[in-house]
Amino acid sequence: MSPARAAVGETPHGAPQGTLVTLGGGGFSMSEDGSSDIDDLLLELTGAERPRVCFLPTASEDDPGYSGRFEAAFRGRARTQVLSLLGRVPGAQRDPRCLLDQDLIYVGGGSTVELLAQWRRHGLPAILAHAAAEGVVLAGISAGMNCWFAACSTDSYGPLAPLHDGLGVLPGAACPHYHGEPDRRPLLLRWITEGRMGRTWAVDDGAALVWRDGELVDAVAEGSGARAWLVERGPASGVEGIRRDGAAGDDERAASGLPAVAVERELPVRLLR
Repeated sequence: MSPARAAVGETPHGAPQGTLVTLGGGGFSMSEDGSSDIDDLLLELTGAERPRVCFLPTASEDDPGYSGRFEAAFRGRARTQVLSLLGRVPGAQRDPRCLLDQDLIYVGGGSTVELLAQWRRHGLPAILAHAAAEGVVLAGISAGMNCWFAACSTDSYGPLAPLHDGLGVLPGAACPHYHGEPDRRPLLLRWITEGRMGRTWAVDDGAALVWRDGELVDAVAEGSGARAWLVERGPASGVEGIRRDGAAGDDERAASGLPAVAVERELPVRLLR
């Protein structure tokens, strides 16, 4: 693993530290009035009465309108800041070290490629590592979900395609908007069947995965139709040849006599409220 990929939230022994929440979609970003049960959960996870929350709109190229919606959604219940690495958000912070003074760091959606490039250029992986180790909750939607994994499904270059350049601090790969965009699911299933993507956490709009020290500890939804899956290669039956830990080995697939295909396993999801 490269230093850039190993930095965020990892101990010297390689075990990721801290709490991360990865949203397939939803939150204030996809709410008409800014309200969101998932965002309420994020504030609760900080344990602070009036949390300090910093928004990173890097993936949207620091869109001022996006930042304004964040400010409106959290106004009155959090002390908010925006970190604008490109300097396009009036009144925003420019120094990434402000992230060390937060209770929650919230990463917005947009281009995963743009996000990763700017973060590495400005040294954010190391700063986020320190923040996570000190108990700051990290969260992100869409591109802000993708960035924590080594690989993901992204439309950063136009058509959806696999990207193998993430930070790699969470296991497997990411696919946000799993049923929210028509091409996400069929393309992911094809890529996994062809071996172009490994085991992938596929999350719907309105659903999120909660990670603690690199382990999945909860899956939540702010709508009854939002779900999440673990998708990986397995025999066509979807059952035989799959080890109990969920990983499908080549030996087991060969022993089953079945072709390898993408197998979806729905995760138990807790409905908020």
